[in-house]
Order: sequence, then structure tokens, then C-alpha cells
Amino acid sequence: MSRLAQTAGLTDVQREILSTVRDFVDKEIIPVATQLEHRDEYPTQIVEGLTELGLFGLMIPEEYGGLGESLLTYALCVEEIARGWMSVSGIINTHFIVAYMLKQHGTQEQKDTFLPRMALGEVRGAFSMSEPALGSDVSAITSKGVREEGGEYVLNGQKMWLTNGGTSTLVAVLCRSDEGHPEGTAPHKSMTTFLVEKEAGFGEVRPGLTIPGKIDKMGYKGVDTTELIMDGLRIPANRVLGGTTGRGFYQMMDGVEVGRVNVAARGCGVAQRAFELGVSYAQQRHTFGKPIAQHQAIQFKLAEMATKVEAAHAMMVNAARKKDSGERNDLEAGMAKYLASEYCKEVVEDAFRIHGGYGFSKEYEIERLYREAPMLLIGEGTAEIQKMIIGRRLLEEYRFQG
Repeated sequence: MSRLAQTAGLTDVQREILSTVRDFVDKEIIPVATQLEHRDEYPTQIVEGLTELGLFGLMIPEEYGGLGESLLTYALCVEEIARGWMSVSGIINTHFIVAYMLKQHGTQEQKDTFLPRMALGEVRGAFSMSEPALGSDVSAITSKGVREEGGEYVLNGQKMWLTNGGTSTLVAVLCRSDEGHPEGTAPHKSMTTFLVEKEAGFGEVRPGLTIPGKIDKMGYKGVDTTELIMDGLRIPANRVLGGTTGRGFYQMMDGVEVGRVNVAARGCGVAQRAFELGVSYAQQRHTFGKPIAQHQAIQFKLAEMATKVEAAHAMMVNAARKKDSGERNDLEAGMAKYLASEYCKEVVEDAFRIHGGYGFSKEYEIERLYREAPMLLIGEGTAEIQKMIIGRRLLEEYRFQG
């Protein structure tokens, strides 16, 4: 076990789960991750192994066949998985957010229908907010769900950046739904989350729903990132999340809040792996008659990297524990996501510099991490969005009493 990023106060069960996941990462993910990543190949065997470990049901309540674990346990598992290969943690994260939204906001029928199969990994989740023209401005979505006389909804629009778009079989899609909302209603109060069931794969996966294909990316490979096109997609009324329209924005933001803890955990995991690679290489590579680790310039880098790994981990753990306690954690989640993603980028770059010219070679793992880290600066809200959230919350907490 690494000296860095330890978590105090864990139960025996939590320690056992984390030990099992770390062992799986060391044996089943790290040896094959770079090879699979270079081929942009979906990690089928790895995902099957994680399914057997029960990771897809980690936070799903026991009554639905899950393990009923906390957000902290989940985040620490994600940290371990991202240490092996960040793309694998993305496959689990989107699934987990949909399961969380169902658990928190779904009707009893929706929970009974989906959660047991999601716990087993038989149903794989994805969620969709973004569109080609809006980025982080969720309130500007144009995809629309219109209710027909028979009670069904007809969905039209185009979605973007859908992680697990091809492999998922259940997608939570955020659309505008003006039904029951008077003219002039705030945009975020006229949105609805629809639960869209579909076949895995690409092309027309059900009437009115097309997943065109994978988007070719710089990094974050293996996991399929796609568009989603709805053209007259018919959805029954009982697939409105929670059974009531107009609640979609709040439901999605609740999911994204825990997703930000997840992205912070991914940043921690990737930074840990970068540090491991850097500190190991620095002791093997010799210049001027001694290992480069004995040069003060390199020791300074290692000291800075280790400090950033520790700080990011502590903030991520604090944000998870606050959510688990039932308290509002948007400030802590935003801070953790912002700091962990920025520090991850910096630690990876320092490890890359320590490798010198070899860091540029695809034979070395650090090359893959160097392409993966930037995604964390964008996913679940950019650094700039996090700073807006943090700033607004701070002004709420420290309102001037004049």
C-alpha cells in the first residue's frame, strides 16, 4: 500500500473492498491498460471482472441487490481504478450517476424495474445533458419532450458527449418540457429527465433514437463517447424520472454533484499513478554518475508532486464524507473537483518531465496519462464553472452584514 493518500477512519469492510479493488487494478488493469488504450478498445474483460466484484452495485441499496456502500467507499474505489486506467472509472461513473438519480428521485416502480438489474451490471447506465452548441450552459438546451394526448412523450433533439453512449442500455436524458409551465417560466424549471431504454450498439438502436458512432478523442479512449440523436422518439409517461415533469434540472444537478466527487477521485488516482511512475523512474535513470533522484531539482519535483497528491486526496475525502452525512456539499465538491483536476495535470506534467525524452514515447505509460489528464479539466463542469460555483457559495456563506 502506498504511503501517500491514506484515509483514516475506514471500517474493516471498507478496507477489505479497497484492498480487493487495488489488487484487481494491479493484476488485471495496469498490465493491459496502455495496450488497450492505444487500440481504443473497449475493456470488455476488465468490465466483466468489475461486474463480478459487484462494483456496478456498490452504492445501490441492499434491498435492490447492491452493496449499499457510501459515496466515500465508492470514491476511494474510483481513485484506485483511475490509478490503473481512467477510462474504466468513466464506464462505472456514468452508470453510478444514473443509479444514484433513480435511488434519490425515481418512482417506486422505476426503482424496482432498474436498480436490481443495474446492481448486477445487466443494465448499464449513461446520462445526457450537453448539446453541440451549449457546453456548460445547461439551461440553454433545445432538445424537447412534448406530451401527446395518449400520455406518451415525443422527444426530438441532438445530444453530445455521451459517455457510454454505445454500451449503455438505459440513458437519463434531460430535455425541455413546457407542459404545465406558463410562458416566462425560468428555463431550469421547465426541464424533465426521461429514462430512455435502448439496445447496446451503434446506429438506430430503437425507433427514433440513433447513436451515430464513437467520437475520436485525444485521450480517454476505450470508453465510447458519442452523440445521441432523437427524432420522434416515443417515451411512455412512466419513464419520466420521479413521475413529475419540471424537476429534471434539479435531478441532474444532484447527480452531477456526486459526479464531481467522482471526477476529483479520478484526478487523485491518475496523479498517484503519475507520482509512482515518476519516483520509480527517477531512481532508475542515471545522469552525471548518479540516479536523477539524487539531484536536488528532481527531489523538489517529487516533493511538490507528493504534496499535491496528498492535498487533493484530503479534499476529495472531505467532499464525499460531507455528502454521506446528508449535508449540502456543492462547495466542497466543486473545490475538490477543481483542485484535484488542476493538481492532476501538474503532477502528470512533472512526471512527464522527469521521464525526459522517454516521456514522449508510447512505450512509456506516462505518455498515456499525459493525454488523459486534460479531460478532467473539462468533465462534470470546467474549472471555470467550478470557480463560479465556489465563488457564489462563498458569497452566500460570508454575506456582508452592513
